Amino acid sequence: MEITSYSMNWHYPTAVKVGAGRISELAKSCGQLGMKAPLLVTDPGLAALPMIEQALQQCRDHGLRPGLFTGVKGNPTGGNVADGVAALKEGDHDGVIAFGGGSAIDAAKAIALIANQSCTLWEAQNPAMVDVSKMLPLVAVPTTAGTGSEVGQAAVISDEESHTKRIIFNARMMPPIVILDPELTVGLPPKLTAATGMDALAHNIEAFCAPVFHPMAEGIALEGVRLIKEFLPRATADGSDIHARLQMMVASSMGATAFQRGLGAIHSVSHSVGALYDSHHGLLNAIMLPYVMEANRPAIEEETVRLARYLGLEQANFDGVMQWMLDLRKELDIPHTLAEIGVDDSQAELVGKMSAKDVTARTNARQLDAAAYQKLFLNAVNGTIQGV
Repeated sequence: MEITSYSMNWHYPTAVKVGAGRISELAKSCGQLGMKAPLLVTDPGLAALPMIEQALQQCRDHGLRPGLFTGVKGNPTGGNVADGVAALKEGDHDGVIAFGGGSAIDAAKAIALIANQSCTLWEAQNPAMVDVSKMLPLVAVPTTAGTGSEVGQAAVISDEESHTKRIIFNARMMPPIVILDPELTVGLPPKLTAATGMDALAHNIEAFCAPVFHPMAEGIALEGVRLIKEFLPRATADGSDIHARLQMMVASSMGATAFQRGLGAIHSVSHSVGALYDSHHGLLNAIMLPYVMEANRPAIEEETVRLARYLGLEQANFDGVMQWMLDLRKELDIPHTLAEIGVDDSQAELVGKMSAKDVTARTNARQLDAAAYQKLFLNAVNGTIQGV
């Protein structure tokens, strides 16, 4: 059923302002959190678009003194976070606006977390090292529908020295106010709409299949997959379809809410490959999806039957779900192999070892060792969908 009204207020998992035009409430939201001088954190590409200056001007018009930090890479690094903290302190800012895709939001969350701490960013991987009373207030404004970082309790940051991705987790990292305005995603090109949407699908699928007792997250993930099935093709084909854009933003947030239950090997490999090859995270997840599903097949047959029935697939079993995923990827022009995006097999052994150690491997539907992850990676490079 189409929604006739696009203005709602949600309070789960956090305060979410949902609907077209809700970006007009950005300055008010900052004020609600006590900010007088917020630092807007985004990436260089988005910084060149009118929406950023409009956001800054809105803050000025409401008596705030905003600043701008744009030094965030596609895979944000510890150096990006350190530079953001320096900009925050130099400008005497008292809060953060996370504005952009998952990379900008993750970096902004890390900046707000660490700016006033006595521990380092990497030490903050241990939540006990963090004084939550010193964390800065944060408003998150996503401009893509993929990572769901706006409602996540973690930030994924690349360690340039070890060439690994580290996950900084703290339950208090979830932004207290989120603005989901589909109008901010209208200009997202079809290829990025598809890749980020498939990222959201990977989140929901892995959360649904994770072997952890969390029925609420399981239910959220199931509906998130259904929304993506219905609306991702629409949003990709017609970027001006506000209803589809809104539903994809919702599905993205649902994925990140659901993966409090856990993720899995899609992310274990994507984190490793992303750190080594600096590849787009959402696209990596989109490519890895069927290879991991096949690898996990012995453990998820029952789950995929339920998923297929809920999605209304003609073939209500694992094969039906797999075929739907492959058809969706083809419809969205997602590459079938890692080789197609420039990832070779020269570091296969290292990818296997890194993936087995990645924190997301703990909640994969099957426990895989480094050799299995290496084979899984090679399958995705070569385009061979088979078990490991």
